[in-house]
Amino acid sequence: MNTSDLNLFIRIVETGSITGTANQLGLTPAAVSSALKRLENQLGIQLFIRTTRQLRITPQGEQFLFHCRKALESLDQGRIAAHQAQGTASGTLRLSVSSDLGRNILLPWIDEFLEEHPLLSIDLTVGDFISDFFLEQVDIALRYGKPEDSTMISFHIATMKRVTCASPAYISTYGELTHPENLREHNCLLHRRAGRLFNNWAYKDDIGSYKIKVNSNRVSNDTDIVRRWAVEGKGIVYRALIDVCSDLRSGQLISLLPDYESPSVELHLICPTREQVSPAVIAFRELLREKVAQMID
Repeated sequence: MNTSDLNLFIRIVETGSITGTANQLGLTPAAVSSALKRLENQLGIQLFIRTTRQLRITPQGEQFLFHCRKALESLDQGRIAAHQAQGTASGTLRLSVSSDLGRNILLPWIDEFLEEHPLLSIDLTVGDFISDFFLEQVDIALRYGKPEDSTMISFHIATMKRVTCASPAYISTYGELTHPENLREHNCLLHRRAGRLFNNWAYKDDIGSYKIKVNSNRVSNDTDIVRRWAVEGKGIVYRALIDVCSDLRSGQLISLLPDYESPSVELHLICPTREQVSPAVIAFRELLREKVAQMID
């Protein structure tokens, strides 16, 4: 059977309309009806009951729908496995990444990746906005947290702790912190994304948990700017370990509140569909897992 017809059948079930499906896919209603009729002829069953006002799936169609979805899912998994076995990364990989990761961490890894895969090129988009994969023509995005859209494909890269830190100059001027409540008396450098201000910092110890709403005289939608402000001694930051790992190693930032644990954060490589999971994506995923593990170890 034509897999396009199978996908079209599923889309008709979801929209409940041949015309609606045609409009979504940029086809004519006649073309959608023809594909549906072709599938019914191949199966020898009626998938929908059609009236002038209603399109209703038949019991036979319900049975076929279940197996149709399973079959297409299995085909997708097989295609991904075949790509992994092939192992040839070529073409252009269009990657979206947050500003801090892109500017301060990822660039040398991309150099190494392209040396290992000479048939591949990288198109890099840097910014802390949430990528629209289709409008921006992005293949994959490296982001913190799982995607809210469950239809997207998400590869777990690493789980790491959040750290609270400041520069030696800031600590020398304003003093050490002994408890999360002390943060209320300090300038905390904040990140804003899609209208949301990340100004609630969470901690816990053996006694209890603490959620502190912090104050700041500096807010930016660019995480790299927030990190640079911290290095320059302008205030305290609350970041995923990988974002400040190099600064902690060099001594430009010092970890605060070591006796208190903050919620961990997950780093994911996200693809809009299984069709985007190419050999290049698989190879890049493995590079990221290796490099991030080495960095935060």
